[in-house]
Amino acid sequence: MTDKTITFVVPSYNVEDYLARCVDSLVDTADTRDVEIVIVNDGSHDRTAEIADAYAERYPDVVRVIHQENAGHGGACNAGIAAARGQYLKIVDADDWVDKAAYVTYLTFLRAQAASDQPVDLLVSNYTYENVEKHHTSTIRYANVFEAGKRLTWDDVKPFHIQQYLLMHTLTYRTAVLRDSGLKLPEHTFYVDFIFSFQPLPWVKTLTYLNIDFYRYFIGREGQSVQKDIMIKRVDQLIRVNDVMVKAMPGADAVPAGLYRYMLHYLASEFIVTSVFLILSNDKQRWAQKDELWERLRAQDERVYADMRRYEGLTRLAGSRGALGRALVKTGYTLSNLAVGFNS
Repeated sequence: MTDKTITFVVPSYNVEDYLARCVDSLVDTADTRDVEIVIVNDGSHDRTAEIADAYAERYPDVVRVIHQENAGHGGACNAGIAAARGQYLKIVDADDWVDKAAYVTYLTFLRAQAASDQPVDLLVSNYTYENVEKHHTSTIRYANVFEAGKRLTWDDVKPFHIQQYLLMHTLTYRTAVLRDSGLKLPEHTFYVDFIFSFQPLPWVKTLTYLNIDFYRYFIGREGQSVQKDIMIKRVDQLIRVNDVMVKAMPGADAVPAGLYRYMLHYLASEFIVTSVFLILSNDKQRWAQKDELWERLRAQDERVYADMRRYEGLTRLAGSRGALGRALVKTGYTLSNLAVGFNS
C-alpha cells in the first residue's frame, strides 16, 4: 500500500472507441494526488494498448498500465486487484464512466475514511443505465435500503426491492477486504461481476451509502455481453458463475441476519438470470441443465434452497418445470426487457 486513497481498476479489451472517455472521467478532477488508475490491457488487438500507454505518459503519478495476455474480464480484474496500491478499490469497465459532480463527493468521503482509524469496509453508491440503442436512462438508487451518510452494519440494512442489487457498479471495497476474502475470479469467463459483488460480502463488517449517481453503465452497443443472443450463447459461463456463488453462499447461522437475507436475495437473482437464459435457448438439453442447477443448490445447502424458494417469489417460477412454467418465464422476460431494455 502507498498513500493512494483509491485505485480504479479499468479492465480493457479492444475498447479503443471508449477508453478515453472512461479515463478522462477519472482524471478530470482538480486533485488526483491520491488517485490511482490501473488500466489492464487484456491482450487487445486494436489501439487500446497505445491509448493506455499515452495516458500513463501524460499522468505518470496517477495512471499505470498492465499489459497481459488475454485472460478475460475476471483475469483482468484479478491483475488489477493484485497490483492496487490504494486503500480502496473500484472496478470501472472501460466502456463506462463516472459522473463529474458526484466524483467530488465520492473522493471527499473516501479521503476522510482513509484518514480514519476505523475506515468502513464498503462504500455503496448509485449507478445509471445508459442505453445507447433505446436512448433510455434509468438510475438505481438505494435510499430505501440504507440511511445515507451513516456508518452501518448489516443489521441496519432494510429489505431490497425486487430489482435492487449491489452490482459491481455500486461497490467500492476496502482493498484489504477483497484480499482477505480470497477473491479469485474465473478467467475467460463473462459475468464474473456477480461473484465480485457477492463472495467478499461476509468480510464486510461496516458500510456506508452515499446517495450520489456516480457510475454510468453503458449498455446497448453491438457485441456487448448482456445482449440476449450473446447471453444465450454464453449460458455455460452463467452456469459456471452460478456454481461459484453457490459454494460461496454462507449458511444462515454463519453471518448476520441482514447479510444472509441480502445474499439470499442476490443468489436468487443469479439463479433467475441463469434459468431464464437456459429457458430462452429453446433447447431441451438446456432445460435439463436448469433443473440440474437447482438440484446442485439443494445438495449444497437444503436450508438455503428452501429459504430462496420460500422468500423469493420469482425463483419459484424460474425453478418450475414443464411447458407452462417456461412460457410464463418467456413472457415475463419479454415484458421486462421492453420496459427497461437491459438486454438490447
